[in-house]
Amino acid sequence: MSKQTYKVCFCFRRRFKLAVAEAPEEIKALFGQYSENGLMTVDHLRRFLLEVQKQDKATIEEAQAIFDHLHELKHLNIFHRKGLNLEAFFKYLFGDANLLIDVNRGVHHDMTAPVSHYFIYTGHNSYLTGNQLSSDCSDVPIINALQRGVRVIELDIWPNSTKDNVDVLHGRTLTTPVELIKCLRSIKEHAFSASEYPVVITLEDHLTPDLQAKVAEMITQTFGDILFSPGSECLKEFPSPESLKKRIIISTKPPKEYLEAKEIKERENDLQSGKAAPDEEAWGQEIPDLKGHIQTDDKNELDGDNNDDEDLPEGDNKSQHFVAPQYKHLIAIHAGKPKGGIEECLKVDPDKVRRLSLSEQQLEKAAETHGKEIVRFTQQNILRVYPKGIRVDSSNYNPVIGWMHGAQMVAFNMQGYGRSLWLMHGMFRANGGCGYVKKPDFLLKSGPHGEVFNPRAKLPVKTTLKVKVYMGEGWRNDFHRTHFDAFSPPDFYARVGIAGVPADIIMKKTKTLEDNWIPVWNEEFEFPLTVPELALLRIEVHEYDLSEKDDFGGQTCLPVSELRRGIRAVPLHDHKGEQYKSVKLLMRFDFV
Repeated sequence: MSKQTYKVCFCFRRRFKLAVAEAPEEIKALFGQYSENGLMTVDHLRRFLLEVQKQDKATIEEAQAIFDHLHELKHLNIFHRKGLNLEAFFKYLFGDANLLIDVNRGVHHDMTAPVSHYFIYTGHNSYLTGNQLSSDCSDVPIINALQRGVRVIELDIWPNSTKDNVDVLHGRTLTTPVELIKCLRSIKEHAFSASEYPVVITLEDHLTPDLQAKVAEMITQTFGDILFSPGSECLKEFPSPESLKKRIIISTKPPKEYLEAKEIKERENDLQSGKAAPDEEAWGQEIPDLKGHIQTDDKNELDGDNNDDEDLPEGDNKSQHFVAPQYKHLIAIHAGKPKGGIEECLKVDPDKVRRLSLSEQQLEKAAETHGKEIVRFTQQNILRVYPKGIRVDSSNYNPVIGWMHGAQMVAFNMQGYGRSLWLMHGMFRANGGCGYVKKPDFLLKSGPHGEVFNPRAKLPVKTTLKVKVYMGEGWRNDFHRTHFDAFSPPDFYARVGIAGVPADIIMKKTKTLEDNWIPVWNEEFEFPLTVPELALLRIEVHEYDLSEKDDFGGQTCLPVSELRRGIRAVPLHDHKGEQYKSVKLLMRFDFV
């Protein structure tokens, strides 16, 4: 046998040798501190919960419930009738009863404030199965989004090929359509499968008045009593998520032809009453030419929200006066961009609330000069931010830019994946995963002289998050034995950091541990936070590869505001955000 062959055989043999998880020294020391004669009693465990896990309200009953759960695992020979041994204690620390976020906490934010006081889990082009140019349109991604807890579904509605019905598709692209009625029925069936809080349907409307009337009929018949319809007038203040439980809300721009007809009627009244002098030339210009005004600007269409700027749909003037009000009465959240610059867009009307949409680029540009005005606008009104048009691969952008300015609807392509989407998943793990997260008070309140939060201000450190990465396990169960390396165990390292306001953004990295399916890093990091309310903890594990791109080994993203102190199990997720069955990290958290 040659030397080279011997080396390969040695690695091959080593690859299948799986080490038994052994508790880090710090865990062993803590067990010694909270046990007697090698056993941890219920009283010991309760003291551990109070003192190490900082669970101030931990009871004997809670400690007993942990015991009872572990007792069910007695076939693993880790339970003693008088208490837990080290292995049982270690099993508890890595188990689902000790997760970093308390999954049993449920909804715990005040849900009685106006909807504008919440960040809302928002989808963009919710019907697309893949890229923005050629993927299929379907109700399946809509169902998937609703099951994940997404609360805002966007539908682009267009006349079908025969102009007698309504399809959902990304206009002027090669995307194949899906019937609107199919999407509406799927929304009704799945709207409240993950959360009972309201679902908003944002419509990008490219229809004739007759088809708008058809949509009004479809929506009314499909949703019936669960549809929230306040009438044709704009709301003075948005209702609360609590008051809108299990309701469907429609948001779109009111039909222009209805508004213009209303303006003409008002002008007629003014003329009859002598309030205004007739101006034949101006009068003629006010009556809209409604033929052939469908927008042909492909770039605007790709920007995804051109409904706020669209020209009038085709149709004859008479029919508009009759059918538009039916459609308009369904609109609970009125959208639209006022004519003029960003100042006009951000004007706050004390008598009515509305929704404004900006692309990610428009927001970034506006934030440079009008950051405080955006925050003031979003205290009462809704701001929706959507991906720029060149994201044809359905990628996303940094959502924190929108959130730090108070934007409620930071719209994302949910069918893709990547770090930006992981942040979105992380934010909406807050508040029981209900899809509504109460905005921090500093984004909702004005000072005594009308001053508001300045997103560009340099702020002092408010708190410091201390994180210790002990170890990880579970890859051997969830990945094929040759997934990372054909001839040896993986070489894992962890990345831990913060996503948030610019001053808080940072990523740190552990050392790489070679040839180990169960890496034990025992490394500690500190993260000073100026705006912890908007901070997200980012965790990733990768496998170092000398010759190629490092392999992905899992990720998670969690709101700092939801983290539990103490030693916690942290489940990791795959690229698309689905949780692995076994892969977890053991970590310790504290705020100083």
